[in-house]
Amino acid sequence: MTTITSRETLLTLRKKKNWSQKDVVDLLKLRVGIAISESYYGMIETGVRNPSLSVAVGLSELYKVNPTTLFLEINTKKKTKA
Repeated sequence: MTTITSRETLLTLRKKKNWSQKDVVDLLKLRVGIAISESYYGMIETGVRNPSLSVAVGLSELYKVNPTTLFLEINTKKKTKA
């Protein structure tokens, strides 16, 4: 069973729109008013950096998804005592 991470979701959403990372950065500034560098966005997408709350919300607005879809991973497996 393959688990899809939230960062893979971010990459998938970008590719579905045929956007480059530069496109995302430009659109984020133009549509949402948040300026970040292309390298910073690349680090977010690869999981090297975590975005600030404002950037996370801005990206979710740009992709029209809930921020938790992109940046919140929940472990739903409960540990049981042996």
